[in-house]
Amino acid sequence: MDAPKRTVAKARELRRAMTPPELRLWLELRRKTYAGLRFRRQHPLGPYVLDFYCDSAKLAVEVDGEAHGFGDNPAKDLRRDRWLQERGVTTLRIAAVEVRDNLDGVVQMIVAAPMASRLRAD
Repeated sequence: MDAPKRTVAKARELRRAMTPPELRLWLELRRKTYAGLRFRRQHPLGPYVLDFYCDSAKLAVEVDGEAHGFGDNPAKDLRRDRWLQERGVTTLRIAAVEVRDNLDGVVQMIVAAPMASRLRAD
């Protein structure tokens, strides 16, 4: 899926300005290959920039801060998740506080997500 030039530019900008939880998770994900999963950070896909994306598993991982629960953000997240789902991409949303407090558990959840997604599809 191609992304508009402005989305690609936004992704580049976001790579330089990752939040502390995103950076912490990225340092862990890029350090190793978990179960053959390789992730890209701030990956443009269509009109969206995904925090982390694994193409082989069609898995998007979004690290959500507190702001995702307020205003129109929940509705925006739902629209985005539906758009991705229509294109075969599963979205895994993880609270930023979980990355801070339980990085190992978060990584285990990410590694397990592709298997759980395949089981639901069967």
